[in-house]
Amino acid sequence: MFRCKICLQTLVANAQPHERYVPIIQRHEREECPATVTPGLWLFDNPVTRRFTDDRVEFITPLLHELRKTVGIDSAVDVGCGLGDISGFLSRFGIPRVVGIDGRSENLVEAQKRHEDVVFKLADAEELPVEQLGSFDLVLCFGLLYHLESPLRVIRKLHALTGKVLMIESMCVPGDTPKLELLDECDGQNQGLNYLAFYPSEPCLVKMLTRAGFPFVYQFLKLPSNSLYAETAQRKRLRTMMIASKVELFDANLRLVQDQPRIATEYADPWAKLGRRVRSRLGRAHRALRARLERPEP
Repeated sequence: MFRCKICLQTLVANAQPHERYVPIIQRHEREECPATVTPGLWLFDNPVTRRFTDDRVEFITPLLHELRKTVGIDSAVDVGCGLGDISGFLSRFGIPRVVGIDGRSENLVEAQKRHEDVVFKLADAEELPVEQLGSFDLVLCFGLLYHLESPLRVIRKLHALTGKVLMIESMCVPGDTPKLELLDECDGQNQGLNYLAFYPSEPCLVKMLTRAGFPFVYQFLKLPSNSLYAETAQRKRLRTMMIASKVELFDANLRLVQDQPRIATEYADPWAKLGRRVRSRLGRAHRALRARLERPEP
């Protein structure tokens, strides 16, 4: 048996003479392999990305069952839907009204072929026509936010679309403070429309969700079973997933998190040099200790 090393399609099922299967392989590589024929779609369809999609779907399924019972989910919108795989899953899950939105028309043409029960709309996430779209019980934004030039602007639009719950998944730069890294992206159909994007840290994502108006922001205690959500000896964790909600949620895998205020003074002063920061901290500690020692005995 011989498989294509790229798409893993079986090309020769049984042992055949060399001169017979070589032309089959060459024809497949030139004319049939999806990585060659439809390279843009292959970015979403290759085995690695499909496994990643499956892992995310498997992870959110128990929570969706819980949400249907506790808060009710009768409509959903998938912002940045790509080829509509998660949109299609939401429809098969039984949500009556599902809309998929993407900024690339070629993605939506393929998505509509694959998922006839979903309504797909073309829109730039940074220019979402919120008034036309209306409100949805569930909003999904998976693998999109970090591809955007204006992530906070988009989160405000997602807040306007959200009737009850927003599920958001993103790459996050390491760090324990709210920050954005402006990075260049490669020219690919699975990248941002302008190939220039802000990648947030997790505290930054929490801050943006909170400041956009969500009263409840939750982190998952356990993330999907995929290497992209795990830290290794060589790499820090690449991705995260969060829930922002307009209703309080009770799930054993969710932890309510708070925004970290970060004012440009004292400890959060990004302009202070290290020596100044150390002296500031020592001075504060010294003043606190002196005040305590000088406090009169009760």
